[in-house]
Amino acid sequence: MTIELGSIVEGVVTGTAKFGAFVQMGEESGLVHISEISNDFVKDVNDYVKEGDKVKVKVISRDNKGKIGLSMKQALTPEEKNLAKKKAAEPETVILESAHKKTEGQSFDDMLSQFMKDSNEKIESAKQRKNVRQGKTRR
Repeated sequence: MTIELGSIVEGVVTGTAKFGAFVQMGEESGLVHISEISNDFVKDVNDYVKEGDKVKVKVISRDNKGKIGLSMKQALTPEEKNLAKKKAAEPETVILESAHKKTEGQSFDDMLSQFMKDSNEKIESAKQRKNVRQGKTRR
């Protein structure tokens, strides 16, 4: 089975490296460069694929030596691309439990007063450390 340029095929990840993933497609194998794995920033290939994973790839290049360049992100259907965009656009909800518990039941004025007090203490402490370093300590 010869794999033609532009065709979309399924393959199995046979290995990963810092720069991409190797995919076996029948008798032939190719490389999915790290930049062709996802539309998102890929810091580590292993966050997206691991050895033995079945993946859908598009053949994007083939050189004189027979090396095959593959792309996972170009193999996505328009529906899959839209789903990935929607998922990326959804903000992640983060709840800071400790901050929420501290301020629970306090009015805005109480929280502001506490913030100002904490800020002033930190500023004074920083000034004292600066004076000690410069040899301007007060006794």
